[in-house]
Amino acid sequence: MAAAGTRSTKTVAPVEPPISWRYCGSQMMMWRTEAGISREKLAEEAGYVPESIKSMEQGRRKPVLRVLEVADQMCGANGKLKAAHPYLQADRPKARNEEFRAAELDAIACHAYQMVLVPGLLQTEEYARALIGSACPPVDQETIERRVADRLQRQKMLMDKPGEMFTFVIYELALRTGVGGPDVMRRQMQHLLEVAELPNVALQILPAEQGAFGWLDGTMVILESSEFVRHVYTEHHGDSTLHSEPEKVSAFVKRYGMLQAQALNPTESAHFLRKLTE
Repeated sequence: MAAAGTRSTKTVAPVEPPISWRYCGSQMMMWRTEAGISREKLAEEAGYVPESIKSMEQGRRKPVLRVLEVADQMCGANGKLKAAHPYLQADRPKARNEEFRAAELDAIACHAYQMVLVPGLLQTEEYARALIGSACPPVDQETIERRVADRLQRQKMLMDKPGEMFTFVIYELALRTGVGGPDVMRRQMQHLLEVAELPNVALQILPAEQGAFGWLDGTMVILESSEFVRHVYTEHHGDSTLHSEPEKVSAFVKRYGMLQAQALNPTESAHFLRKLTE
């Protein structure tokens, strides 16, 4: 415990620069050394102080285009140093859809939670088409048809993998979101009742009257591979992430367990769906 009147300090691990910075900087230093050019001379020609050049060569600072161009010319690198510049930019975050699809195909168990929409594996064709067709910004008809076909193809896993366990927890709001209108929603709920009868599917509804619970937004899918390794796929406001860190996966698994405990059991959920359909 820290003594009275003192402030405890917490050591923060330094952030390691991108490996592309370090590699480019080391290459610049190697070319400069082989050409017999001093750091001070390069700094003078490029309009930087020697300490800045040192930081770039050690990878602590991103090598700038001006320095790379001057070093390239002075060291006779014939464009090799300048060519590295585009690869020094930070990578843009990418959706993890492809990784998720691969993990989904390999899975021996799939557990999914949805709050405002019916899970993709349970959507009817007309529900999927209405949902994809309402995307913002809009997509063309060809894209809509391709995405609908892809979604329907994925749904074959429910029948083609009878040994794989599928569990779903759907928040009541998803059943009251009028995708495609009342007729589409009515047929969608009838489809849920049909799918719930499959021996490898367990469908639970989480009533809104339950109040606060452990996962109030987004989408969560827990996948277990044939090697018994778990991944968790999440979506929120168009951003998707595939988690593999044991600590994060464990936290999501616990949240899903709480959702299942708070939801209606499969028999009660079927009764709930029938009433809502009527």
